Amino acid sequence: MGKQRKTKNIDLTVGNITSSLWKFAVPLMLGNVLQQLYNLVDTWVVGHYIGDNALAAVGSSYTLMTFLTSIVIGLCLGSSAFLSMAYGKKDQDLIRNGIFISAVVIGSLAVILTGIIYIWMNPMIRLLQVPQETTAAMREYLFYVFIGFFATFLYNYVANVLRGIGNSVTPLFFLGISVILNIFLDLYFVLVLHMGIKGAAVATVIAQYVSGVGILLYFLVRYPEYHISRKDMKWNRENLKQIMSLSGFTCLQQSVMNFGILVVQGIVNSFGATVMAAFAVAVKIDTIAYMPVGDFGNAFSVFVAQNYGAGKKERIRQGIRQSVISVILFCIVISCGVFVLAQPLMQLFVSETSREIIAVGVQYLRIEGACYIGIGILFMLYGYYRAVNRPNMSVVLTVISLGTRVLLSYTLSKISWLGVTGIWVSIPIGWFLADAVGILVYLRSRRLDEKG
Repeated sequence: MGKQRKTKNIDLTVGNITSSLWKFAVPLMLGNVLQQLYNLVDTWVVGHYIGDNALAAVGSSYTLMTFLTSIVIGLCLGSSAFLSMAYGKKDQDLIRNGIFISAVVIGSLAVILTGIIYIWMNPMIRLLQVPQETTAAMREYLFYVFIGFFATFLYNYVANVLRGIGNSVTPLFFLGISVILNIFLDLYFVLVLHMGIKGAAVATVIAQYVSGVGILLYFLVRYPEYHISRKDMKWNRENLKQIMSLSGFTCLQQSVMNFGILVVQGIVNSFGATVMAAFAVAVKIDTIAYMPVGDFGNAFSVFVAQNYGAGKKERIRQGIRQSVISVILFCIVISCGVFVLAQPLMQLFVSETSREIIAVGVQYLRIEGACYIGIGILFMLYGYYRAVNRPNMSVVLTVISLGTRVLLSYTLSKISWLGVTGIWVSIPIGWFLADAVGILVYLRSRRLDEKG
C-alpha cells in the first residue's frame, strides 16, 4: 500500500474495534462542530449587533445553504465510501482512478450549482415564504455567502478523500484555522467596519477558502502516491458506475433530508418572525448537539467500507454491536445536557429581553433533545447501507423519516391547541419510524446471508 503515515492514517480493518473507531471518529466530531460554528458565529454577531430581522434572515439562509451544500457533501461522502473500499483492498491504482473520476464529476457539478444558485435566488427566497421585512437582508446575505460555494466543495472533497484512506485528523486542523479566522473577521467586519450582514457573509467566505485551498495543498504535498498521472485519467466504466451509484444515492439521500428540512422551514416561517428567529437559533444548537453521533455514523461507515472491501464480514458484525452501545450511551448523555441547559444555550445567542423567542426555542430543544437516540441509530443505518454498497436503502430511510416529518408537521401544526409544537414532535416520530424499517431490513438481509 506504500509508505504509511502512522501518526495520521488509521487502518480500521485491524486492531481493537471500539478504540480505533473512536480514535477515528473524535476528529470528525470536533470538525463538524467547528464547521457548524461558521454559521453560529454569524448568528451570534448578527443577533447581538444587527437585530432580530437580520437574525431571522441568517437563520432562513442557513436552511437554504444546508440544502444546497448537502448535494455536494453527499457526493463527496459517496466517493469516500468508494475510496474506503479500495483502501481496504490495498489497491492504490483503484484509489487514484477513483479520485480522478469523482473529482471531475463533483467539481463540475459544484460549478454548475453555483450558477443555478445565483440565477434562481429570488424564486428560492419566495419558496421559503420569508416575511417581507427580512427578504432584502436574506438576499444580501445569500449573494455574498454563496461566493464560497466552490470552497465548500473543495474542503469537503479533499477531507473525504483523506478520511477514506484513514486520516480524520488533518481536516480538523485546517477547519480549526479557518474557524478562528472566521470569528476574527466576523467581529472586525461587523463591529469595526460596520458592514452589517454583508460583513458576516464575507467573513465566512474568506474562512472557507482558507480551509479549502489549505487542505488541497496539504494533500498534494503529503500524499504523492495519490497524485493523478495520465494512466489514471481514464473513465473506467465499472468504477464510474460504482462511484455514481454511491455518490448519486448519497447525494439524493442528503438532498431529500435537507429538502424536507427546507419544507419544514417554510411551515415555521408561516408562524411569523418570532417563531422564525427562535427556530433559527434552536436548530443550530440542536444540530451541533446531535452532529457528533452523525460523525460517529460516518466513521462507522468508513470502518464498514474498509472491512467490506477487505471481505471481513465477522469484524463488521462485531463493529455493529459495539457501535450501537457507544451511540446509545453517547445520545443519553447529550440528551440530558440539552434538556437541562436549553434556556442558557438559547440565551447565548438571543438577548434576554427577547423572552418569547427564548421560550419557543427552549420548547423545541427539549422535545428534540429527549429523542437523540432516534437520530443516532438512523445515522448508523445511513452509514452502514452506504458502506455495503446499498446506498439506495439510505434514500428509502430518509424518505420515510422526512416524509413523516413533513406530513405530520403540516397536519399537527393546524391543530389549534398544538400549533408550532406539532412541528417539533413530528421530527422524532420520523426518526424512530425510519429506525424501525432500517433495522428490520438489516436483520432480514443478515438471515438471508447466513442461509446463503
